[in-house]
Amino acid sequence: MSPSPRHANAGFTLTELVVVIIVATVLSAYAISRISTVEFDNEGYANRAAAMLRFAQKLAISQRRNVQVTISGNTLSLCYGTTTCSGGSVREPPGANAFSYAAPSGVMLSGSTFWFDALGKPSAGGTIMVTDGTTPRNITVEAETGYVH
Repeated sequence: MSPSPRHANAGFTLTELVVVIIVATVLSAYAISRISTVEFDNEGYANRAAAMLRFAQKLAISQRRNVQVTISGNTLSLCYGTTTCSGGSVREPPGANAFSYAAPSGVMLSGSTFWFDALGKPSAGGTIMVTDGTTPRNITVEAETGYVH
């Protein structure tokens, strides 16, 4: 007996390909609509806040002066030089000795005010919590060394 002949028409029909493309499009549209940007904002703000704290410590060491870190509402502020952070408000003189970074919508910030001295040691160690209501991200400042992680 001879081997069975191969089908020369093996493959997908145009109708099958169109149906697969339509199903893939509907599923991807549904998946994209389920993605929340708040989680990405939370992670991004936490990384930026940690970088600001590291900068505050390095600034205190390089300028040999205290740098105050103020957490007020959903804003992280740094003040140094002749500028004072009183009551959580930041005065930004022309010399720009202070700056602040507000959390994006849906992201909350909690912690207490402290400062880094001229040696980079914080007045108090502690934890700053950044959360989007469901996923907390903690930024820790070590009491002895000022290490931020």
